[in-house]
Amino acid sequence: MVTIDDVRRVARDLPRSEEHLIRDRVKFRVGRIVYVAFSRDETEMGFGYPKEERDALIASDPETFHLPRPSDLRYHWVEAWLERLDRERMTELVIDAWTMTVPKKVWSAYRESADSG
Repeated sequence: MVTIDDVRRVARDLPRSEEHLIRDRVKFRVGRIVYVAFSRDETEMGFGYPKEERDALIASDPETFHLPRPSDLRYHWVEAWLERLDRERMTELVIDAWTMTVPKKVWSAYRESADSG
């Protein structure tokens, strides 16, 4: 199980990433684009994910992943129960969501530094 603090540890090291409290919900974003957000009770994490791939993700583990509310289906977004995620999977999801919001040169440089470090 992961917590919001585990996600903070990942997100704080991502270039251009900022944490915000919006309507009593913690969100991580780059500029105005949100890439990770939590439910008010911090039991669910929503994250950016390609629309064309989300059905396969949900089908692969329906006890962990689910669609966002109907009004958010137009976005590239999936939600997960935090209690079902481990740190490795959460880290992968957060970094992948972040890469959807920054220029390729930014995430390429980040991945190169992470691979060499």
